[in-house]
Order: sequence, then C-alpha cells, then structure tokens
Amino acid sequence: MLMPAIAIVLYLAATALLWRGAAAGSHGRGWIPVSLLAVLFHAETHVEAWRLLQGPDMHFFAALSLTGIGMAALTAAFGASGRMPALGIVVFPLAALSLLGYAAYGHADTASTLDWRLQLHAWLALLAYATLALAAVLALFLMLQERALRRREFHRWLAALPPLTELESLLFRSIAVGFALLTATLLTGVLFVENLFAQHLVHKTVLSLLSWLAFGALLLGRWRRGWRGATAVRWTLGAMALLVLAFFGSKFVLELVLQRPG
Repeated sequence: MLMPAIAIVLYLAATALLWRGAAAGSHGRGWIPVSLLAVLFHAETHVEAWRLLQGPDMHFFAALSLTGIGMAALTAAFGASGRMPALGIVVFPLAALSLLGYAAYGHADTASTLDWRLQLHAWLALLAYATLALAAVLALFLMLQERALRRREFHRWLAALPPLTELESLLFRSIAVGFALLTATLLTGVLFVENLFAQHLVHKTVLSLLSWLAFGALLLGRWRRGWRGATAVRWTLGAMALLVLAFFGSKFVLELVLQRPG
C-alpha cells in the first residue's frame, strides 16, 4: 500500500497547488514535478501487480485506474506546455480516487489471458477512453466559462483558464485524437475478436459504435457547420456517457455483479 499512498498524497498535493494558483488567478510550475511523480508511483503500482501476476491485470478497478493514469499523464503534458493546467484540479483527484479503488479492492487473482492482439485492442481502448474523458472535462470547463461570461460573472478562477476560443480548439483537438484512437479500437476489435457479437459483447459493441458515431458527427458538424459552444458540450458529454456505459458499465455488471470475466 506504500506506493499507492504516496501517489495519492502527491496527486492531492498537485491539486492543492493548482487550486491555490486558480484562486490567485495564475499558476506556477511547481505542480508539474509533483504530478509527474504521482503518475510514476501510480504506474509502478500496476507494474508491481503485473510482476506478481506474471501478466497484465485488466479487471474493472485496474482498467479504471489505468484510465486515471492516462488522464493524469495527459494533463501533466498539457500543463507543461502551458495549456490548461487547471484541468488538474478535476483530473488529479479522479486519478487518486481510481487508484484508491484499485488499491482497496485488490487485484485480479490471475493475469489476463488475452493474447498480444487482444491486449493491443484493450490498450487502445484505454488510451481512447482516457483521451475522450479528458475531452469531457474540457467540455465542462467550456460550459462553466461560457456561462460565467454570458452572465458577466468575472470570477478570479476565469483568469486561470485560456481564452474561450483556445479552450474550444483544445477540446476539438482532444476529441480528434480520441476519435482516431477509438476508431483503431473498433478496427482491432473487428480484426482480432473472434466473436465480436458474443452474448457478453453485444451491448459493449453497440454502445461503442453509437459513441463513435456521435463523436464523428460532432467533428463533422464542427467542420461543415462550425458547431461550437453549448452544442459541442452536449455532443461531447452525450458521446462520452455512451462510451462509459459501453466499457465500464458493462465491466461493472459482468465482473462485480455477475462475477463473470469482463
């Protein structure tokens, strides 16, 4: 429990530094090494578990924690490049919570039996979920920023956010990358999963396809019709909700409720 505890404390410390910066209207860079250390300790927690199991652990809480690592690492990368450090105020506590769940509920009894092709499919899925989950957080920031500006409520925390157009641009770039990863996930599923429409995969496949269509429609609407603002937020959050139901919703029911492999 030592490494998870250290990672959680570091995540919370990075969050506190960012919160103090948001209250002051600007962020320093002291939170960056703290968050990177948190990501490293978080990752090492999984590496140690895989050493014990002699293979990757992909059960519900492990997948949730791995997605948390991806979100935290992307947030640190964005912040290091000067883009949206305020993301960490939301993302780092989520990463800490996902790690707490993984540490508290233990690991799988055995390693994943997936071959390398299905493991590639699973890793692409986790990367897609992490990137698109980050886009959903950006959409929430965009919604709050637009609402505050529309009501002429000039809070101090607004100074910690980039201009509205830059935030919107970052949102759509994140969606484009996540959409490409989700496309690769679905393609590898078609190529490598022997029975994609097996009984326990039908709902996951259908919901993932619906999410893919929704994100694709949003990108197309942005390109052809200039969709932005509230429209972009609604489509992003709706598509992400479908994706969460597709992967984590199905894993929760299969693994924790029905006690079957997810």
